[in-house]
Amino acid sequence: MRSIRDVARLAGVSFTTVSHVLNGTRKVSESARERVMRAVHEINYVPSALARSLRVSKTRNLGVLVPDISNPFCSEITLGIEDGARQADYSVVLGNTGQEGDQQTHQIKNMLSQRVDGLLLVAGIFDHSRLVQALAKIRIPVLLIDHEAIEMSADWLQMDQFHTALLATQHLLTLGHRRIACLSGPAFVAISQERVRGWRQGLADAGIEPESDWSREGDFSIESGYDYGMQYLPQRLVSAVLACNDMMAMGVLRAAAKLRLSVPADFSVMGIDGIEMGGYAYPALTTVGDSLKVVGKQAADMLIERIEHPNLESRRVRRSSQLILRESTGPASPLPREFPDEQ
Repeated sequence: MRSIRDVARLAGVSFTTVSHVLNGTRKVSESARERVMRAVHEINYVPSALARSLRVSKTRNLGVLVPDISNPFCSEITLGIEDGARQADYSVVLGNTGQEGDQQTHQIKNMLSQRVDGLLLVAGIFDHSRLVQALAKIRIPVLLIDHEAIEMSADWLQMDQFHTALLATQHLLTLGHRRIACLSGPAFVAISQERVRGWRQGLADAGIEPESDWSREGDFSIESGYDYGMQYLPQRLVSAVLACNDMMAMGVLRAAAKLRLSVPADFSVMGIDGIEMGGYAYPALTTVGDSLKVVGKQAADMLIERIEHPNLESRRVRRSSQLILRESTGPASPLPREFPDEQ
């Protein structure tokens, strides 16, 4: 592997001059700078990021913790984070936390061992007591994405969960639906609570008191949406289903197809988040959200600004959502058609 001394030898300068040229730490004559850069390109020299980080006490690495990178919500946000990091000449160190407290703590310690300059934590189902303890010990900037504001000093970028669910419910109401189910995430998660509250408020504004069997609890996975659909769609209790994330909504769509029900003729199905995959479901999923790649880039920009300007006031930014109208919602049918026999 080529070293800085190889560059200096070829350029006919001292290795300290090469260091000044590459790091911009001292003014160097134009002729010397040109010789150094020609030598760098000629031997394809790549500066050591580790050596640089030891000199300046920064790695220009952002740690990103997600519950499951295979979830499109997490992967799309991560792509946006990488885009923002790359534009600012930062790199990304990724870790999957899962839902186990030990794994979450381990990943945070792993990020610290890699000397990341800042940490982004993407929404998930976390063991709060452990998470608070682990993050409270961190001496680096932290930004929370779509996570409730826990008791610590951190910036956060969060969807307005209540108004997002309210907007989704209002859309279904404008289509004539009066019996609207809500498939929530885990009841102990603040995001779930706020989205359910938005659904209830939308119904209340329309003078509708939801029946007890309209609300069910899922776990944000596509499997829980499918299980819900297979169990409750045949009962024809409602004319529309608001799933509290797009993955569960796509599970409901799969169950409807399995049951040979037509969406939206028999049921309307709606999600929340705005993942790109929803546009390729059949039928394409109507949802409320925004570009998650844009969200990820905004989060990276905020964290990098915090790293480079540590004395900034703490920021709590609520992002707005838009109705993404596709094919899975339509006017409420006056009467449900006869339920088909399974073959």
